[in-house]
Amino acid sequence: MSQSLGVVLPAYDPAVDTLAAYVDALHDALAPEVVRIELDAPDEATRTALESVDATVHAVDARRGKGAAITAGFEALVDDVDVLAFADADGATPAHSIADVVDAVGDDGVTLAVGSRRHPDADVRSHQTFARRYLGDGFAFLARSLLGIDLYDFQCGAKAITTDGWRDVRAHLYEPGFAWDVELLAVAAAHSLPIREVPVTWEDQPESTVSPVSTAYELGRCLLRSRHRMKELGGSSVHEAIADRRTGRSALVDRRHGDVEEQ
Repeated sequence: MSQSLGVVLPAYDPAVDTLAAYVDALHDALAPEVVRIELDAPDEATRTALESVDATVHAVDARRGKGAAITAGFEALVDDVDVLAFADADGATPAHSIADVVDAVGDDGVTLAVGSRRHPDADVRSHQTFARRYLGDGFAFLARSLLGIDLYDFQCGAKAITTDGWRDVRAHLYEPGFAWDVELLAVAAAHSLPIREVPVTWEDQPESTVSPVSTAYELGRCLLRSRHRMKELGGSSVHEAIADRRTGRSALVDRRHGDVEEQ
């Protein structure tokens, strides 16, 4: 039986023509029930330009962050489809590779499929700058070491999860920004959800709004928090005691959709 699919594209200051073409390609390659664009802080010209795109556009005035945007989109679709997927709105991972990631979900019980630019079988068609590549490789090494998850790539903007899997992890996700991917993987592993890494075709997008330095700092902080949350969910008495002393943060699903990024 085929699985129904919802695709979420988190977008901030997108190149509208690129995004519109990507939406069309996703429809052709995946035939999703819905493509939903979660649009942060758009100007009026962007809102107007996206009116003709074959997607549901949910725009908020604040900049929520990638993780908060994906979470809002998944929450809007979770009761209507079998599989939830997201992809970066710049189209760095082409639609046919997103289809490979989605196809892996449900195969041999896989709950979460993770696109990978660093897998030996990945097809990387334009390379990142040295700084981005160096920081990315270093972060992947640290993540493997600290989280104990044997993946080449934790941050590729192409992942898919069953809606049942999403219901397992949703209440444990707190990271609103680019670190959300790492937290998702840590929480999924803590719940013993089957994870599969899928090599993708990938092309670096030079107009990306991601700052390698500030993002590396955010990811480093998140990696420690994700390790803590993973240990807490695994029943560590030490990490449970630490969690009891921490207050003031709420899970993404408990925040209003327009909330700004929290640090």
